[in-house]
Amino acid sequence: MENSNLSSVLLIYTGGTIGMIQNSETGALESFKFDKLIENVPELKRFNYRIDSYQFSSPIDSSDIEPTAWSKLVQVINDNYDSYDGFVVLHGTDTMAYTASALSFMLEDLHKPVVLTGSQLPIGMLRTDGKENLITSIEIAAARNDDGTPVVPEVCIFFENHLLRGNRTTKINAENFNAFRSYNYPPLATAGINIKYERDRIAKPDFTKPLKPHYACDTNVIVLTLFPGLQENIIRNILNTPGLRAVVLKTYGAGNAPQKPSFIKLLREAIERGIVIVNVSQCLAGTVQMRLYETGLRLLDAGVIGGYDSTVECLLTKLMFLLGQNKSSQEITELMKIPLAGEFTLE
Repeated sequence: MENSNLSSVLLIYTGGTIGMIQNSETGALESFKFDKLIENVPELKRFNYRIDSYQFSSPIDSSDIEPTAWSKLVQVINDNYDSYDGFVVLHGTDTMAYTASALSFMLEDLHKPVVLTGSQLPIGMLRTDGKENLITSIEIAAARNDDGTPVVPEVCIFFENHLLRGNRTTKINAENFNAFRSYNYPPLATAGINIKYERDRIAKPDFTKPLKPHYACDTNVIVLTLFPGLQENIIRNILNTPGLRAVVLKTYGAGNAPQKPSFIKLLREAIERGIVIVNVSQCLAGTVQMRLYETGLRLLDAGVIGGYDSTVECLLTKLMFLLGQNKSSQEITELMKIPLAGEFTLE
């Protein structure tokens, strides 16, 4: 490192719209080599930071992201952890909230910024939102307190002037630049003329603990969305899927579900077989309160776990993470009730 006082950031390009330019001859969008990033974003030369880049050998479209990509990100961050002050992950928007949620669990005892960002328009287009998202994300990843510790030592998403906790986010718009929202946790920072950090909302890790990377995920999980008229034989078939280990059950309102004894019996039998079932509301804002109505109490009595105010993306990736650590059903049940990375608010 040429200057130990110079902040350093590693850009990790996985794929997505932000890393594309338009072919002048065909008009098609093509990925460009991120080792030539400075040529495409000359504004980065004005930063007084050391900025390096790492590009996945084959850029992945956001809709093709798999847990293997999360493991690769963990590996890249772990391999470079001592060499950089922060990391910016360039990622497609469609599954960005899943990746951010997964990384928040797989990077245990993280105490450096990992900022995911992307764009709705390619970085080479005139009206792109990519340049501002990228530039501000780099500034956030490099920001340090007076004592040298990072300002934002957690996994987050920066998009359209807002820095959000990664495992609290959901993509809510496919057309506007303001593509992400965190309904149940306020922004960690807002970028205007200056970047205003909300320090009371930002994670406060134990800086004495070393990073503990995790690589394994178990994808034997499913989301089951309730709706009026959902046939019991479909529920039965889903809950009896070979290898199934966990279910995210999307219920109504504050965590309510039909009171049919046969439906409750199906859930109870699945839980008795060791399948973990977590209740999350179909509402974007608010929390699951299964003790509020009798319909929720029936689920609680059957052994369904409350998901509090978690997002679906967060619950899915947390279950994959815990299952990947070879935890028992009982251990997972208890760990789903504890916020491991600020992913929900305790009642």
